Order: sequence, then structure tokens, then C-alpha cells
Amino acid sequence: MAGLVVSGTQVSYIGQDCREIPEYLGRDCGHFAKRLDLSFNLLRSLEGLSAFRSLEELILDNNLLGDDLVLPGLPQLHTLTLNKNRITDLEYLLDHLAKVTPALEYLSLLGNAACPNELVSSDKDEEDYKRYRCFVLHKLPKLKFLDAQKVTRKEREEALVRGAFMKVVKPKASTGEDSASAEGHHQYTPLPAASRDLTSHRGSLPVSLLPQNSFLLLR
Repeated sequence: MAGLVVSGTQVSYIGQDCREIPEYLGRDCGHFAKRLDLSFNLLRSLEGLSAFRSLEELILDNNLLGDDLVLPGLPQLHTLTLNKNRITDLEYLLDHLAKVTPALEYLSLLGNAACPNELVSSDKDEEDYKRYRCFVLHKLPKLKFLDAQKVTRKEREEALVRGAFMKVVKPKASTGEDSASAEGHHQYTPLPAASRDLTSHRGSLPVSLLPQNSFLLLR
């Protein structure tokens, strides 16, 4: 099982260029895993994730997940990071997460077209990002952190009043995106430099922002 790292209830399968979740991963680890890190792979589907019913944290940064992303019901999941994937339809994603991850409190979508900021498009500005945050909080009012930034009381109040009108328009698909090489895919990440080291990957959230019961995978 090359590439698999297990530490207590934490399971890591990083940078293996896998296109699907290996069957043995769910068979051997699904019954006890509470934190699963599948970053820096080539995942287009999350089939096989249904074996991990007790997950509390799921890290999926730097994959190829798109608008057909489907998560199984994960009632205990409180942390989900999907940085640097290919998600464009924000409303679909949020509606789906509201159904299958009712306990979600920490969400990060940096580096996706659905997250309108300068990381993905030079024509986006701070106001675009504020509208995005307002809409996300309208759809997922239980969030405490969004894109590694703490949700403020002011943002919550604005989401209650204006969130429904802040819908983010789905960006047009890029013709060259699907032809990007695996090498190019791994070169870009919105994460801090330390998080790009596969031996010290922590996901997108700074340690200080993680829940108190969240432990580091590798020390």
C-alpha cells in the first residue's frame, strides 16, 4: 500500500496520481477514519467515499473534481477543503453540501472558478468575493470559517438580509482547462508553501483555525 499513511484515526493518501479512490482504502480504513486527506491526486469522482461514514475532516485539495461532484451522507463532517479543483457551479455545490454535510463548519474553495477572486481570475475584485461569501453563508449558515477566514457577525447578519440576492453567476468554461497537464496541475496551489510539501501537508486551514479536536497528520 505505497503512499498510504495512517496515524490513529487519520488517513493520508497524498500525491499518488490516482483517478479514483482505491477500493482497499475504504475496505481497510473506512470503518475507523475520522480524517481523510486525498490531496494532490487526479480524482474526478468520489465514488468509494461511502465507506468512510464517520469522517469529521475531508481534504480534497488539488484534484480534478468538477460540478458533478457527489458526496455521500457524512453527518459528522465538520471540515471540508476543496481548494484548487474545477468547480464552477457554486449554487449546486452548496445545495448538495447542505443536504449531505449538515454539521459542516469549515469550508474552503480557493482556486476554483466558483470562488471569485484574483487566484482564478484577474477581473475579480474584493467586492466579488464579498458577494460570494454572503451567498455561501446564506446557503450554509452554520459555517464558522470560509476559505480560512473566520465568519464575522456582520457577515452573518448581511447573509440573512441579502444573501439570497447575492447569487454568483457561473463562469464560462475554459476550453483549455481539460487539456492541462498533470504537471501543470500540481504546480499551482493557493495553499501556503509549507502545505505544498507532501510530507507536511495539513490541508488549507491554518492550525490555529482548526477545531480543537483536530490533530496534525504528520508531526
